[in-house]
Amino acid sequence: MRRFAPALAGLACAVAAWAAPAAAYEIDPLTRQPLDMPLAVTVRSQPTAALPADPLDATVPKLSPIPRETVAYTGAYAPGTIVVSTAERRLYYVLGGGQALRYGVGVGRPGFTWAGNQTVTMKREWPDWRPPAQMIRRRPDLPRYMKGGPENPLGARAMYLGGSLYRIHGSNEPETIGTAVSSGCIRMTNDDVIDLYSRAKVGSRVVVLR
Repeated sequence: MRRFAPALAGLACAVAAWAAPAAAYEIDPLTRQPLDMPLAVTVRSQPTAALPADPLDATVPKLSPIPRETVAYTGAYAPGTIVVSTAERRLYYVLGGGQALRYGVGVGRPGFTWAGNQTVTMKREWPDWRPPAQMIRRRPDLPRYMKGGPENPLGARAMYLGGSLYRIHGSNEPETIGTAVSSGCIRMTNDDVIDLYSRAKVGSRVVVLR
């Protein structure tokens, strides 16, 4: 299987498996752009291999289309704050001392962008996926539950934002990083989200800017 569904968390996110043809994507009638869910969902008949004890196992891609880097940062945020610029399609983890770690991210497509302040209320490794009711109404063919693993839409890690349906989470479609194709979630490569997950704490402030 090449894809399961683009990174979907809460309202949407992306996934990709490792070998097979790409699925066709539904077209938004307003923007004429592909939506972030394929028209068909295929679940592999073979069970997913056991999750690796080491999160940086070979199942996690090491390359990102936008390499993370330490950059100068003058924003007036306390160290440990996560700042997402949807306009730049970048996420900054504030280190303090005028520096931040910068990651490439995928953000919400037109009509699904948002801004505001949230808090990391929960963290999960290889999280399970339960499509929300809004998504099921749009895609009744989707599974109601998918166990965490390399083909899960939420990727290797997820950080849940307040009481919302939005999350910062991984993705197995690195080519979507740096684009606006999700339904509001902030997606990262699995390698990058593992790195951020190791730094961010429950209670961390998250600021999303347009």
